[in-house]
Amino acid sequence: MQSWLSSSLKRIYPRSEAEACSSLALEAARGERVSFQVAFRREAQERRVTATVEAPDGVQPLVRRVGFVPMPHFSTQVPPDDADGVGHLPGYVPDPLFPETTIHAGPYESNAFWITLLVGADAHPGTHEVRVTLTPEGETPTTLTATLTIHPALLPARRDFPVTHWFYADALMDYYKVEPWEEGLWRILDAYLADVVAHGQDTIYVPVFTPPLDGVKRPTQLLDVRQEGERYLFDWRDVRRWIAAAKSHGLKRFEWTHLFTQWGVQHAIRIYEGQGRERKLLWDPETGATSQTYRDFLAQFLPEFERFLTVEGLMESSFFHLSDEPHGEEHLANYRAARELIRELAPWMRVMDALSEISFARVGLTDTPIPSISRAPEFVAEGFPAWAYFCCGPRGRFLNRLLDTPLVKVRMTGWLLYRLRARGFLHWGYNYWYKSQTQELIDPYTVTDGLAWPGWAHGDPFMVYPGKEGPVDSLRWEVFAESLQDYALLQAAGLDPDHPLLFDLKDYANFPRETAWISRRRADLLARLDARQA
Repeated sequence: MQSWLSSSLKRIYPRSEAEACSSLALEAARGERVSFQVAFRREAQERRVTATVEAPDGVQPLVRRVGFVPMPHFSTQVPPDDADGVGHLPGYVPDPLFPETTIHAGPYESNAFWITLLVGADAHPGTHEVRVTLTPEGETPTTLTATLTIHPALLPARRDFPVTHWFYADALMDYYKVEPWEEGLWRILDAYLADVVAHGQDTIYVPVFTPPLDGVKRPTQLLDVRQEGERYLFDWRDVRRWIAAAKSHGLKRFEWTHLFTQWGVQHAIRIYEGQGRERKLLWDPETGATSQTYRDFLAQFLPEFERFLTVEGLMESSFFHLSDEPHGEEHLANYRAARELIRELAPWMRVMDALSEISFARVGLTDTPIPSISRAPEFVAEGFPAWAYFCCGPRGRFLNRLLDTPLVKVRMTGWLLYRLRARGFLHWGYNYWYKSQTQELIDPYTVTDGLAWPGWAHGDPFMVYPGKEGPVDSLRWEVFAESLQDYALLQAAGLDPDHPLLFDLKDYANFPRETAWISRRRADLLARLDARQA
């Protein structure tokens, strides 16, 4: 058996050749998490191989098995020199990280363990050894040693940069076979809320109503709505419980359900009697966005919503949406009408939406635009407080987080968002485990494109896989989380986005793709942070 150490920014495919790398140097501030891999390749015989880690005091090691999922196609419109896995794909791609310390390895294949080191605030500064031992069943163990340099500085939390991934409660209900808002759902929800926080997310979508996103969904309405004649009654009990659960895990900001339908702002959203258990809608789904029926509902709901937010102390930590991804003149007119309605009924509400046509911002229809990264610099140049997003596009050389996006590109996310002055980041798919635009559950371990390739690329709909009692993280999710740490490091070191250290970052498609570049910049920033905190 051949074994070696590898960066967290390189995928180990089943046919990857063995490498001669028996040492690896890592650096971290106290309070950071760092990752690397230990890989091995078997020859003629299958064996069960177990990994154990010895780490210094104050550093908690976590060992996970790198699993594989099938990827039948590359993402389209991506040049081969900017795609990972050429020569290995189509085929199996490493992505899920199973909470297992043993791999049953077959002959003539490579495998890897993913090692995460959680550096505590009380860890001792200095250079320490981290020893990883691989033990093939019935064979002599092999030990490989990495070095971890812990800096005296303590990395503070990221400030003033919200991050959200849309969270699908319906996917949890369907996969774990639990009903809306029963105790089983709340139990499984906890594990997922803890996971998003552990990966740098500070904002959570609150399904006060069923999200009008990517098809008609099963009801996941937190707010209990009753109709008595022309009067609506609201019970906020489960909304309050969702907020409390999120806060208990450290989530600080709350993103509320879009108030109008997606891709056109044409209709009122589907709101159910009660919480939707009987699937009885309060109005026909074709009801117009600014119809009298919906106006009457909003005129009662929005004042109650304002009172709830005020009493719960949530107003300043809330984000409000009208409609997702409007585009074109017809949508602009519809969006304008919806915005005017909300301004009339809820003048206190500031709105934000994913939209990439700058005309919506120029005429003041959105307070916080969220353009695609292909258009975001244009919004920033005109002074709009824009967030940024990517999804199934843009492709080409642009930043993304797909199954064939090089992991070093994924790691550049935090650097680029900082350098290019984004005010926040949004992604549509934390756990969208469905066939595109349907309620048909897919197996995420075999289908990673919502059965919608090439429009939806492999890896775009979700960052985590469903496990027995909670999420199974992915390589992409881990690397993305560490990129948000880099954002926090840039911020804590006091580096201006226009500092020469970042001049190589031109835009979201033109930036370095070398692990060494990241290592050099991080070393510089860690030294700066040490000096600032000395």
